[in-house]
Amino acid sequence: MLTGVASRGLPQWSRQRSPGLAALAVLLVLGGALATMTLVMRADERTSVVRVVKQVGAGQPLGPDALQEARVADDGAAYWPWSEREKVAAAVAAVTVLPGTLLTRPMIRGGDGGAVAGRAVRVGLALKPGQAPYDLQRGERVQLIHVPGRRQASDVPVLVAEEAIVDGVSYTSGSADLATVIVDSVVAPVVAAHAVSGEIAIAAIRSQP
Repeated sequence: MLTGVASRGLPQWSRQRSPGLAALAVLLVLGGALATMTLVMRADERTSVVRVVKQVGAGQPLGPDALQEARVADDGAAYWPWSEREKVAAAVAAVTVLPGTLLTRPMIRGGDGGAVAGRAVRVGLALKPGQAPYDLQRGERVQLIHVPGRRQASDVPVLVAEEAIVDGVSYTSGSADLATVIVDSVVAPVVAAHAVSGEIAIAAIRSQP
């Protein structure tokens, strides 16, 4: 047991808080409250954009039925605003767009100063055996289909151009090997891209015999 003199010699812990620690605690509390208020305020900063509700193949027109309004946080992404939905509906998809996709500007053609819809252009196609009817003729109405070269289970042929006109065709050994088609200028870049890789097939639009 310590005597009175010994006990007076031991260090005594102060119960008073440091003013600096108290101020830091107050700042942390205020900072957390400010961050919470900022998150709540930003949650209300939403904008209306275009969402696609059904699959649209590359080169196909979107149309108003494929579009739906979606409210998202404004994070600066180049989404198509819902206010420009009529312009989007008149354009075509530059890539295959899946349902639920928020539409960005690079995904479509003809909606924002790009190619002019309704302008006819000619595109040359190098064909492999089996990619066109054996009796394809100049002046025929055809469809252009993208057939992936290295097909996987998820790869399916996609209609690229609903209607095109054959402007010229040449044959080698009884098979069409070169063709020139007239397509809408909005679709032309997609057709040309697939044609370069040899992944375009031609289907003639003919009435039943």
